[in-house]
Amino acid sequence: MKVPTTPWTLLSKVYKEVLPDVRLCLGSWRQRAMEIPNNELRTQALSSLTEKAFHCEGGAVYGLLAGEERNKIITFIVAYQTISDYLDNLCDRSTSLDENDFRALHQAMYHALSPGAEPVNYYRYREDQDDGGYLQALVSTCQSVLRELPGFPNVQKAMHHLANYYCDLQVFKHVEPEKRVDLLESWFADHKDDLPSMTWYEFSACAGSTLGIFCFAAYAAKDRLSHEEVSQLKAGYFPWVQGLHILLDYFIDQEEDRMEQDLNFVSYYPSDEEMVKRMKHIKEKAEESIRNLPDWKFHKLINKGLIAIYLADKKVQRDKEIKNKAKQFIRFGGLPTLFFYLNSWVFRKA
Repeated sequence: MKVPTTPWTLLSKVYKEVLPDVRLCLGSWRQRAMEIPNNELRTQALSSLTEKAFHCEGGAVYGLLAGEERNKIITFIVAYQTISDYLDNLCDRSTSLDENDFRALHQAMYHALSPGAEPVNYYRYREDQDDGGYLQALVSTCQSVLRELPGFPNVQKAMHHLANYYCDLQVFKHVEPEKRVDLLESWFADHKDDLPSMTWYEFSACAGSTLGIFCFAAYAAKDRLSHEEVSQLKAGYFPWVQGLHILLDYFIDQEEDRMEQDLNFVSYYPSDEEMVKRMKHIKEKAEESIRNLPDWKFHKLINKGLIAIYLADKKVQRDKEIKNKAKQFIRFGGLPTLFFYLNSWVFRKA
């Protein structure tokens, strides 16, 4: 099955092959979430499935890399992203500020990448407990898919590495507000020597994406990867592609995060001019980092599509200042980004 390399062939496959599978999966998880006994857990599970469905729709595009195993990989991507979005809601919108609680919850993301891991009570440090097996079902679904992938043993360590970054970030950014920046800066200092030149808040953004994990799963569905191929894929996505992904996410959430008093990494740029300059730099580095990857034209389209999908969001459209900056980002991406942007805008309006 040929991987799409033009905007129109990619969109055709997304509409015909990806989105129908995603919606089936989300519908199944929504039905399961409605049966959660605990009111708070049920509310947050349903909210994440409704308000963050586009995360699954975007991530599932990587299923196109898996050829005949597309449905299997989309099943994994939707389940894993749903864990991520659900736990993010529990950390963002709950009364808990306990680091132990956040680590226990995010153990689910590590277990989801560890077939054979023994089930544990991920809610053990919080009052709300009974989810009717919802989170464990998501974990088990991920494990079942990964267990069947021929290349998974070769990529598991790299997937764990990216998941560890993600889980550390989720813990540090959700503790007491007065502790967050100090913890994130200290965490960055521990990793700084292994990274290209960037700030602590840019590193935090790079850690907050699941795209690299999805990419590894898709390639593992087809065959075993060599050590060199694994290193190449990881370097292709971390840090720059993942950083671009999450900084765009924070860019469109600025007003919402201000209202909710949530930490937003874009707000730490010393000026709007510096933010635009760095976003352009990160976009260029992301394009550079994927040039040696297999199917690099596909990955390039993903980069350009990411910019469009986020900037077409209604949050951008209703804020004049953010919308003006968004137009600069669209120009960075060129005609493919403009094509994706117009398509995404019309799709969301519909």
